[in-house]
Amino acid sequence: MQMNIVVLIISMLLFFVLFYGIGFILNMLLRMTWIMTIIYPIIGIFIVDKVRFIEYFTSSRDAFSDLFSRIAHLAAADILILVSGWAGAIAAGYTIKALRKRGYQMF
Repeated sequence: MQMNIVVLIISMLLFFVLFYGIGFILNMLLRMTWIMTIIYPIIGIFIVDKVRFIEYFTSSRDAFSDLFSRIAHLAAADILILVSGWAGAIAAGYTIKALRKRGYQMF
């Protein structure tokens, strides 16, 4: 299915803002600057896969081969959207780091 360029840009912006906000809040509350950047690949896997989480432990080979197959067959638009979410998480880490460096102590 083709994606309109406007829908792609809005989706990328929404993912960036969503994960920037979540990352900023997690960084403030947990006081771990890069927590969302570390957690985001796991969230990306949950977005991409269609396998239940328990199947990664019960039938690992099938679950991981299905996951790698789905990742390999992602469209360019999907990859751009997921990467923009990760960029938002990274930007939140840099923002918190800069704010703490300037003396702002959040919680």
